[in-house]
Amino acid sequence: MNGAAPVGDDGSTAFVVLSGFGPVGQAYARRLTEARLDGARLRLAAVRTSTAQWTASTDELTVPPHPQRGPLAPLGQTLERTGAAILVQALPSTPEVRDLAAAEAVTALRAGVHVVTAAKAHLLSAWRELEAAAHTGGALIRLSAATGAALPAGDLARFGVRGFGCRSVRACLNGTSTFVLDRMAGGGSLADALTEARRLGIAEGDPSADLAGRDAATKAALLAALLWGWDASAVRWRTEPIGEAAAGAARAAAARGRRLRAVASAAADTPHEVRVLLEETAPGDPMHALIGPEKAVTFECPETGDVTVSGGRSSPLGAALAMLKDSLDVVADGRRGFR
Repeated sequence: MNGAAPVGDDGSTAFVVLSGFGPVGQAYARRLTEARLDGARLRLAAVRTSTAQWTASTDELTVPPHPQRGPLAPLGQTLERTGAAILVQALPSTPEVRDLAAAEAVTALRAGVHVVTAAKAHLLSAWRELEAAAHTGGALIRLSAATGAALPAGDLARFGVRGFGCRSVRACLNGTSTFVLDRMAGGGSLADALTEARRLGIAEGDPSADLAGRDAATKAALLAALLWGWDASAVRWRTEPIGEAAAGAARAAAARGRRLRAVASAAADTPHEVRVLLEETAPGDPMHALIGPEKAVTFECPETGDVTVSGGRSSPLGAALAMLKDSLDVVADGRRGFR
């Protein structure tokens, strides 16, 4: 399987190996099945968890609720046996999973298997290694779900504003932060806002990366790397966390007709640097207009004018749909690496 080529244009089926079967992985598997029934030439060939692997028979279109437990085969063997064209990573973006995710992606890319990922940690730690592996195998990497879920910010950074001379990026990339700040602006406490965010499926069980600004900084670093060719693993960031003290600032901003937002920013003139700061936003600002867990990114391009994309609420389904979009993209694309 050395050297990937566009798959599916000749009517053939592109087989997918899915790594991770939590809420995002399960939503992806369901949507992939629906897409196949609607005529898309994608098929789920195997599902891998930390302790189990399930492989489809030749006529199955769906996966069981829980893959059968058993020893995992080496990933390279699974890719070879299934004839996989795509490895989809629905893994958590945690330090514990980072090295596993990186090793999986490198193995797939070197074998000419495209990688679609929702995980972020290994993109930061192994950006250049992944890109080198992609070039070696002639494979593609797509990370829409890691840069904004259903928000197509990664696509814009990668090719949508190419040649526009964009000099800076300004964004609200973490739905939990926006939701929590608005709840506190209305008089609620941080604890109450988080409880409601978890109930609605917006916040993770551990929201520390969201509130500390690390999640938004990571996404901004990935967008900047796509836009300006930075090495994402070399990006430094400064963040302003959301704590109980932010409740007063949020209420004060609301009294002036403004909204407090955790705004991430990066600029071409200050390479490999990202900031996430609490900022009052005024009406007319795309960040001010966000509702609940929505996100927004503005690419500031002096010659063409700003380009903004907004929406894309945080949810497992949103991330799954972003991965499905990327899966459909790579089977019809002959480019390499992150580009």
